[in-house]
Amino acid sequence: MLLAFDTATPQVTVALHDGDDVVAEMVSDRAMKHGEQLAPLISEVLTAAGIVRQDLTAIAVGAGPGPFTGLRVGLVTARTLGFALEIPVYAACSLDVLAVEAVSSGVVSTSSTTDGSFFVATDARRKEVYLASYGPDGARLEGPVVARPAEVATSVPVVGEGALLYPDAFPSPLGPQRPSAGWLARAVAEERIELMDPEPLYLRRPDAVDQAAQSKKTVTPR
Repeated sequence: MLLAFDTATPQVTVALHDGDDVVAEMVSDRAMKHGEQLAPLISEVLTAAGIVRQDLTAIAVGAGPGPFTGLRVGLVTARTLGFALEIPVYAACSLDVLAVEAVSSGVVSTSSTTDGSFFVATDARRKEVYLASYGPDGARLEGPVVARPAEVATSVPVVGEGALLYPDAFPSPLGPQRPSAGWLARAVAEERIELMDPEPLYLRRPDAVDQAAQSKKTVTPR
């Protein structure tokens, strides 16, 4: 029983994989409420599947890249559950999950580009995107990076919400838009994704740190 969840986007997504396929999956109905919604969604998914936490054998969590607060909620919850239940915790790049879903669902094909390569772009806020490139099998080739859309503009197909937010930079958008916990679970269970330690991929400093740095004033000794 593999419990999977991702908090790298404004929405929380939770799923349960029983070894054969996903048996329950839920997505939060309110944005930017990670701390309030993750635990209840986990309970709802377990209840829907008819199991309790002690039945879990592993946890998979999206490591981002994403906002500091959302990732912290997800990673801390994953590590806490793993420690309490004495089960392994696997983390994966959330952009990789989108790539696996895109390839598996046939959204990306060799007819889309000459060699079947594509990009995944998600919203990084501050008028930026998180971006990574992928081969036709969904394996990551480069990235992830955080950049302004104009700096990484491409006519190659782009999966993810970033393509819809910045159509001038990414004129060939493809679904899905946000990572799914169900596909995170499938990718981990089927060993189709690179596994990482449960540490967040921030790619830049938290907003609070930047704001604090900007507020500091230089004091000249007298």
